[in-house]
Amino acid sequence: MTTQEIVAKLWNLCNVLRDDGITYHEYVTELTYILFLKMLKETEREDNLPEGYRWDDLISRNGMELKDFYKELLEKLGTRCRGRIREIYSGAQSKIDEPKNLEKIIKTIDELDWFDAKEEGLGNMYEGLLEKNANEKKSGAGQYFTPRVLINVMTELIAPRPGEKCNDPACGTFGFMIAADAYVRAHTDDYSSLSMEESEFESEEAFSGCELVHDTHRLALMNAMLHDIHGPILLGDTLSDFGKQMKDYDVVLTNPPFGTKKGGERATRDDLPFATSNKQLNFLQHIYRSLNRSGHARAAVVLPDNVLFADNDGSKIREDLMDKCNVHTILRLPTGIFYAQGVKTNVLFFTRGKEDHGNTKEVWFYDLRTNMRSFGKTHPLKREDFEGFIAAYRAEDRKSVQDERWSSISREEIHAKGDSLDLGLIPDDSVLNYEDLPDPIESAEEAAESLEEAADLLRSVVQELKSLGGSHG
Repeated sequence: MTTQEIVAKLWNLCNVLRDDGITYHEYVTELTYILFLKMLKETEREDNLPEGYRWDDLISRNGMELKDFYKELLEKLGTRCRGRIREIYSGAQSKIDEPKNLEKIIKTIDELDWFDAKEEGLGNMYEGLLEKNANEKKSGAGQYFTPRVLINVMTELIAPRPGEKCNDPACGTFGFMIAADAYVRAHTDDYSSLSMEESEFESEEAFSGCELVHDTHRLALMNAMLHDIHGPILLGDTLSDFGKQMKDYDVVLTNPPFGTKKGGERATRDDLPFATSNKQLNFLQHIYRSLNRSGHARAAVVLPDNVLFADNDGSKIREDLMDKCNVHTILRLPTGIFYAQGVKTNVLFFTRGKEDHGNTKEVWFYDLRTNMRSFGKTHPLKREDFEGFIAAYRAEDRKSVQDERWSSISREEIHAKGDSLDLGLIPDDSVLNYEDLPDPIESAEEAAESLEEAADLLRSVVQELKSLGGSHG
């Protein structure tokens, strides 16, 4: 079976659990517990599990015996294992009450032909399942999942290199770091061109993240392990003092959560100088301060429009960002590409300077929003939609690019606009431009003149007809 067929089959199993009152997101988490055991068997890595608590021990039972053993297995793996397996099963609890449902899921998974999926990569299969969950509006998981094509374009343009430390401070299911790892692998012949020490660094240290939600953190851990990534994935709040340890990175790729902190309270980080309840502004402060000062440390960050124009602390944060970093490119993204349809978003690309002043000279904007086709579940964003932007971004001479969507604004002009970055949008063809309409007074005068001319013409015609009539009388 192909990866796509397995994903469809596994997703359809969620119908089995509806009577147990299990949500889509809970189903994926529950499925993770079971799938992981099967995948360890398929990849011959069951040595990491204690004797008596492996896949064959699970499928040899049924009924209440299976249900009781399954709960015991989850508890053992979450307390007696080490490393990533213990992290994945820490605090794991089953919400499946009906033994027959549990048995059906386990047997269905056991009967699947995993050969093709193993050839394509079990990690790809698992990401397909996560994407299916994200696209299901009822699951509410869209907030943890960025469209794959956008992740890939951002990663490709940031171009992480071997030996660099990459991070996502709001990693969700770890999609950005998996893309970064895939990019480095593709440019090092799957790490074979690296030394053993360099290859070990890529696997164990290069790609890291942090996630606040426990169940999503669990999905990120399994996703990383199936892609053979073993870097640290922290469980915690980046915007609390916990996040202070996350620093000195070469690359940051992320899509922080939208909204404000609950209750409107300010960030608890005392090392973020501008206090605000806006989570995106706080994440932005964390991100550019977490980059090292090598002169090459860089980031690509998805942020909503309000970050570009928010007053007071928002303006101060943007000014600080443009001082400390070269904010060289802003991509104005189309609407409808995230689970919240009305949210307008952008990608900010910037590089941290060696010094903390005057790094941004001008900002280039690409408008992928105005006069674009509608995007959504039936018309998803595709790679070809980004071709114009990619060409402009990579151009040796950006000023030579002939594209109406591509424009630049100097730092001085931006400062004159109150440090707002809500710029670079082209005229909307669907909006009437009143400046182009004729002056109503002038139009009325012209119309009157035209009527008078027509009347004169009509009178002359009538006069000519009368004279012709008289000559034949």
